[in-house]
Amino acid sequence: MPLKKMDKKKLDYYKKSLIKLKESFLRDITNMSKDPGTHNGDSGDVSGHVLHMADVATDMYDREFNLGLASSERQALVKIEQALKRIEEKTFGICTECKKPIPDTRLKALPYVRTCLKCQEKIETKR
Repeated sequence: MPLKKMDKKKLDYYKKSLIKLKESFLRDITNMSKDPGTHNGDSGDVSGHVLHMADVATDMYDREFNLGLASSERQALVKIEQALKRIEEKTFGICTECKKPIPDTRLKALPYVRTCLKCQEKIETKR
């Protein structure tokens, strides 16, 4: 049974959505790596004032939190690149597990998704 491929108009829509999402993630990662509101890496003296331990701990927590976010966004960027490749290969919107079409509602929510919801649930229950 041949796969029903997505029409060019829909593929263009998803390609634009993925590129926009990619640019947003790249901008976020760049902003996070610019030391978000911390004291430029100093953990002791700023303008002659000693920082309170709680301030230092908050800064460290913020840095770790942002690193975690950046890591998640980098993983999403990889998925976005893979989705863009599937668009070029004309396999976008087809579940990589069961080879059935992924519903538009799922693709609109997560345009880089590669599996239908049923297959994703199976994958997650195996973990």
